Amino acid sequence: MTPSSPETRRRRGRPPKLGRDAPDTRAALIRAGTEVLTEQGFTASGIDGILKRVGVPKGSFYYYFDSKEAFGRAVMAHYGAYFAGKLDRHLLDTTLTPLARLAAFVEDAKAGMAKHDFRRGCLVGNLGQEAPGLPASYRDWLLETLADWQRRLARCLREAQSVGELAADADCDTLAEAFWIGWEGAVMRARLAGRVDPLDTFITTYLQGLPR
Repeated sequence: MTPSSPETRRRRGRPPKLGRDAPDTRAALIRAGTEVLTEQGFTASGIDGILKRVGVPKGSFYYYFDSKEAFGRAVMAHYGAYFAGKLDRHLLDTTLTPLARLAAFVEDAKAGMAKHDFRRGCLVGNLGQEAPGLPASYRDWLLETLADWQRRLARCLREAQSVGELAADADCDTLAEAFWIGWEGAVMRARLAGRVDPLDTFITTYLQGLPR
């Protein structure tokens, strides 16, 4: 796909700016793209299928995005904000103890995967498997996103230390990194098996292995 300027797009007869509808259509494309990329990854995802889900003509795509790469970046930003919100909803829930919050996050993820018949995985995990063939900006985003998730979990683990759920000398940053390394593998295995057992095995083993 070749990027083009707004002026070029208009000269080629692509639709004029739709005003109030434009943000809605762009958002719908991003949502559909998130669904497809969490199922298929970036390389295998075709723009045509995404456009059909939304009911947008192919010629209109470049009004909203300069290229498939730009569209992917928009999807990643959307997914990053969504997942950060999910993590905060669980890891900052003061009605639960810190480690119970982590277990609740896993239960939520299990329900989400089952709801979609294990077709959808983690966008970060999907793209991570394609990393060698992705634009450099994508790889940077993946690393930054994982680092952000690790910081959020490390903060929760430090709270676990403060209430005696975790040993005072535990390295929370390393433990948080280990969680996400194992988590991505567990999600991939759950998709492959079509059941939540790998997620249960992972969280049980992880929590049992924490220094007390």
